[in-house]
Amino acid sequence: MKYMLLIHQGDAPTPRNEGWDRLSDEEKAAIGTDYREVSETPGVSPGLQLEEPETATTVRVTNGETLITDGPFAETKEALAGYLLFEADDLDAALALAARIPAARLGGAVEVRPIVEW
Repeated sequence: MKYMLLIHQGDAPTPRNEGWDRLSDEEKAAIGTDYREVSETPGVSPGLQLEEPETATTVRVTNGETLITDGPFAETKEALAGYLLFEADDLDAALALAARIPAARLGGAVEVRPIVEW
């Protein structure tokens, strides 16, 4: 089964926010190592990190009219920060991988969603 792991950064520190500066060099290195190891896990197709939510543009079409708005229509804390794909035997394996993603333990969350295969 294939799973999409959607990384919601939340309050987790990243090199692009102030929380990162408060981390020790050892903590920063450990986070980098953890993300690298997750990406190298068999069955993982590494995804990409996304720019901040403020850079997004949202498109909706209602009654044939296109409406374009700046940013996502969501709380910034809940905004998607990145993703990866994981082919696993079962949901338990996908959940275990999600728990290894640093954002999940540093103030964010990882949404695990099965991919529909046609």
